[in-house]
Amino acid sequence: MWKQWLIAVVVLAVAVGGGWAYRQWSSGERSGPVAERPAAAVNVVHPHRDTVRDEIHTVGSLKALRAVELTTEVSGRVVAIHLGAGRRVDQGELLLRLDDRQARADLAEVEAQLADARRQLERATRLRSNNSVSQSQVDALRTAVDVALAQRQAARVRLENHSIRAPFAGVVGLTDITVGAYVTAGTTITTLDATERMELAFAVPERFLGQVYPGQEVRGESPAFPDRPFLGELAELGTRVDELSRTLPVRALIDNHEGLLRPGQFLSASLTLARRQALVIPEQAVLVRGGDHYVFVAEDGVARRVSVTLGARMPGRVEVLTGLSEDDQVIVTGQDRLGSGDRVRILEGEPVLPDNRFLGAVGS
Repeated sequence: MWKQWLIAVVVLAVAVGGGWAYRQWSSGERSGPVAERPAAAVNVVHPHRDTVRDEIHTVGSLKALRAVELTTEVSGRVVAIHLGAGRRVDQGELLLRLDDRQARADLAEVEAQLADARRQLERATRLRSNNSVSQSQVDALRTAVDVALAQRQAARVRLENHSIRAPFAGVVGLTDITVGAYVTAGTTITTLDATERMELAFAVPERFLGQVYPGQEVRGESPAFPDRPFLGELAELGTRVDELSRTLPVRALIDNHEGLLRPGQFLSASLTLARRQALVIPEQAVLVRGGDHYVFVAEDGVARRVSVTLGARMPGRVEVLTGLSEDDQVIVTGQDRLGSGDRVRILEGEPVLPDNRFLGAVGS
């Protein structure tokens, strides 16, 4: 029995020794100088100071500063029309005229009655000087003149109501009225909007109330006119915070001298709260891991990982609050394949970066 145990021990020892010898031989065959990883080619930029704007981004709707529906005050047949959708008109300009022949005749009749009443009053006044007529008769004739004056004023108003004129300068809307059509009192003729400056209504989150005041810059953008900003300023603040949305309604005045914007149009709004000088870098340089933001900087041919604290974000750029200085060489290409301590080779020339037009943002 002991011989069998002895044979088993010998076989196990030989197997273990053979395996160890093979590993030694294999490692000896493959050992040698380890190939050094080549330096990664990267582009770098220096952080620089620029004007940063803290902004609120929201959406709003446009309305004309003054807008009316023009209606007729009397019934009649249309004899002249000067309407055209989209046409700008001046204050007082004639837009539509109804047949006013009867109104003119009524005015002429009243003016004749007024002239007669004045002649009778003048005659009675002369006769009164020698007591040929009583004072009561003179007073009655004077009252008749006053009544005729009032009737003439009413007749003039009725005549004027046959002409529809622009109450203010603006843009005329669509109309279905044509010459020869008979319209009744209260018929809508067209719309008139004052659009040189537009009113933009939007809401500001209540956490920004301490930073909002009239006169701040507002910039609007419309999908209908890409890359075309519309500038204005904050004009009015609401007096109550909405209990459901926790926002304050505000109004801004937007310049629209080119007439591109229309009432009721949707507009993205950016309200500038403050401006300041700050350190900025390309946004593509920033890497994120969990809640940590970091970048790689090149130092003596080696990449070093640096944690940063970010501020306002902008298209293509981001504000850096802590972690970098203007002398640092921030790696902006190939940094996603780097580790701290890796060798890098800086390429000459400016890196190709995304469009970095500044718009700013702090929340909405």
